[in-house]
Amino acid sequence: MPATVIVGAQWGDEGKGKITDILAEDAAVVVRYQGGSNAGHTVVVNGEEFKLHLIPSGILHEKTTCIMAAGTIIDPISLRDEVEGLRERGISCENLLISENAHVIMPYHRLLDGLQEEARGRHSIGTTRRGIGPTYTDKTARMPQSIRMVDLLDDDVLRERIEAQLAQKNIIIREVYGHDPVDPMETFDEIAEVLDVVRPFVADVRREIREAMVADANVVLEGAQGTFLDLDYGTYPYVTSSHPVAGGACLGTGVGPTEIDEVVAVVKAYTTRVGSGAFPTELEDETGDQLRERGAEFGTTTGRPRRCGWLDGVALRTAAELNGATRIAITKLDVLDELETVRIATEYEINGERHERMPENLDLLAHARPIYEEMPGWQQSVTGAQSRSDLPDEALAYIERMSELAGCEVWCVSVGPARDQTIRY
Repeated sequence: MPATVIVGAQWGDEGKGKITDILAEDAAVVVRYQGGSNAGHTVVVNGEEFKLHLIPSGILHEKTTCIMAAGTIIDPISLRDEVEGLRERGISCENLLISENAHVIMPYHRLLDGLQEEARGRHSIGTTRRGIGPTYTDKTARMPQSIRMVDLLDDDVLRERIEAQLAQKNIIIREVYGHDPVDPMETFDEIAEVLDVVRPFVADVRREIREAMVADANVVLEGAQGTFLDLDYGTYPYVTSSHPVAGGACLGTGVGPTEIDEVVAVVKAYTTRVGSGAFPTELEDETGDQLRERGAEFGTTTGRPRRCGWLDGVALRTAAELNGATRIAITKLDVLDELETVRIATEYEINGERHERMPENLDLLAHARPIYEEMPGWQQSVTGAQSRSDLPDEALAYIERMSELAGCEVWCVSVGPARDQTIRY
């Protein structure tokens, strides 16, 4: 197959890392197409848990080339730490490549991210303060001094660009936010400490991707975050600074839309989101707490507790359409095991009108009242299920309803965190 896109169908944290890891077993190349170290994927292999932030989930398969493409942004310090952590656990990372054109998160981007968020006060947007927004801002502003991975290969170029950037940014840091200016040489020295680790990964990755496509090898394009954190199609302004939707895979990798064969939308059996913003099906009660505890709903990167709620079928229907989903992968079905009744929001009521899709006018979303459909729970553990026939009828009915709402077939159902706790449909 030419290419398969893995995309989150909710607000991120859907379990894309596990699905990517499974697909990577038969893939020649896995490509991360957007986002930075604000993302987090957790993969469990043989009882061992790996928490990934920047590096594609395919890294655990040594025969699979893992690429961070031009649409990503790279924090070299975080990258060094992640690589060294994996190497300590026997993962060589020799199969990792990073685009020369990927922009670089510098320490002053992280500083600015935090200063900006603090200045927003009660209007804060819940940023992870990892420098994501300020780095993408520099990229889209077409600043000549913006630093890309290729600039890390030459000390003189890197030093010059840091000095040029801070000549402008220190004015903002000092005059707007009242913070001490950043010293350019200290910044260079901080980055210089990681260059020996980072430089070997920098490559012409577009050629690597193209060669795999021409050879008709399996290529997996991995997104971070989720559909409703997309800069254009998410719940703005409580979104990320890039395009997690399937269309972002083309922008971030250089793979053309006609070369994409499958779009697998990953969706939890319930709904979560982190940070601020509208969340129609949120449960601020004992059931919400139960979902959080059973689902270990705490951010891989930040550790922040996630807001939890019933499955939002309106969001699922909308996400499937926005991404052109061909199949869905359902995760964390087992989290619902103990519930007597499960609920799915199939419509919203907003100002007296019914909506089957998330409104484009997102100011309306804050007033959305979910219209629920109730289904019987299965009240037994599904964690040991190896096939569809092992699942209770009530669980099968729930899965079928999710498929109907998405308008496409189910590819797999995850019944636990481990690789082998996955039922292929």
